Amino acid sequence: MNATTATASAAATEETPAEEAAATPLSGPLVLSADGEQALRDRAGRLREHLLRTGEAPAPDAPGAHRAVVLAADRDEAVRALDALIEGAPAAGTVTGRAGTGRLAYLFTGQGAQRPGMGAELHRAFPAYADAFEEVCAALDAHLPHPLREIVDDPDPARLARTEYTQPATFAVEVALFRLLESFGLRPDVLAGHSIGEIAAAHAAGVLTLDDAARLVAGRGRLMQALPEGGVMVAVLASEADVLPLLEGRTATVGVAAVNGPNSVVLAGERAAVEEIAALLKAEGRKTRALPVSHAFHSPLMEDVLAPFHALIEDTAFGEPEIPLVSTLTGLPAGDDIRTPGYWVRHVRGAVRFADAVRTLEDQGVTTFVEIGPDAPLTGLAKSCLTTPEDAALVPTLRRARPEVRTLTAALAQAHVRGADVDWQAFRDGGAGLARS
Repeated sequence: MNATTATASAAATEETPAEEAAATPLSGPLVLSADGEQALRDRAGRLREHLLRTGEAPAPDAPGAHRAVVLAADRDEAVRALDALIEGAPAAGTVTGRAGTGRLAYLFTGQGAQRPGMGAELHRAFPAYADAFEEVCAALDAHLPHPLREIVDDPDPARLARTEYTQPATFAVEVALFRLLESFGLRPDVLAGHSIGEIAAAHAAGVLTLDDAARLVAGRGRLMQALPEGGVMVAVLASEADVLPLLEGRTATVGVAAVNGPNSVVLAGERAAVEEIAALLKAEGRKTRALPVSHAFHSPLMEDVLAPFHALIEDTAFGEPEIPLVSTLTGLPAGDDIRTPGYWVRHVRGAVRFADAVRTLEDQGVTTFVEIGPDAPLTGLAKSCLTTPEDAALVPTLRRARPEVRTLTAALAQAHVRGADVDWQAFRDGGAGLARS
């Protein structure tokens, strides 16, 4: 390449100041608010002019009744989204809504949603997440044979899939997520958790200190891992009432492990017994699906765990919940028994009554359900449990194979436009920004 060609090539690829401004990452989402729909469109127009003039995102608006949040990586993307908002048209990356009076619940995910590297993007982007995750890992590492961070970061999923690590890792991610959202001002009205997720919920509520929760989680996973393998779990598209008659005379070997929806149950127990019942249901036209698990959780095969687990936690000092809890062991508002070792022992063996818990939350006025976990299996399940799903928002904080920072930001946006308080300035100050996710 001669000098003339090189000079021409450099000139052709050099960005103009206007192009550089258009592609400059924004410091965070654009948060708009007004008292009416037309006022919100007018606000979008003024914000558009501000962006074109300065290239900078202004401070978030004070919250009003009509709200919008624009998730844009750069100025050009933001301007296109604002153009659509001005016209009253939908746009990718724009969340709109009207603040209501519905309550906000967090749903903590159970075992099975884990994935290698979960939370890594949040760890890089947000110091609040990184600090919380490291603190929780340190508490858990005192009870684990290998450092938990090493297990989570390992691209090979084999060790993370072992229950002795799956449960602590899930707990660590969920607690770090809870604290991150807390640092952004988001406060739930009530909490619930699916299986191991209920321990994270109990810690978040103040029932368990971090050290006690870490001891409980690590011990639970270790005792379950030590059980002989061979149990199975099968998900069935059937109601609990459809399944219970088939369990008569078999309850020593098989049981209902979870009621996840009006027509969604999980059977667990010895292979022969579970497969026999699954075959009967399949013959009736019911869909069944074997779950990829090492043990039959929440089944009669957990009996040998109960006594040593009780001994492990019998001296635990439980606290009063600072945030109300709905129990997925009973499906009802948690009572004083959640602060006893006996509750958590029954929690190992008893069915997860998730569907009942979601209906209880709905009865309590919850309309926004935010799932706290590395993926979002509860989001779809919860929707099937609601009597008026059209009035509810089911919001994942993380999704497998999706950008973590953007997914989390979208969750904050959805909660905000429905009336939740979010400190957007804290979001900007406390993270690496949406554009760098």
